[in-house]
Amino acid sequence: MSDLITAVGLAMAIEGLLYALFPDGMKAAMAKLQTQPSSHLRTAGLVAAVVGVGVVWLVRG
Repeated sequence: MSDLITAVGLAMAIEGLLYALFPDGMKAAMAKLQTQPSSHLRTAGLVAAVVGVGVVWLVRG
């Protein structure tokens, strides 16, 4: 459970850094996301989840 909490904290830190360093770019990205079809966002989310699980599996193997 501590690994999960650590991973969530790391993800929050990385995302926070992106917003802190590139606020205008993140705003533009969010505006662009709103125009994308839900199916594309769903597919991108599933691909990211599978890649993330694969990375964890390779590292923790």
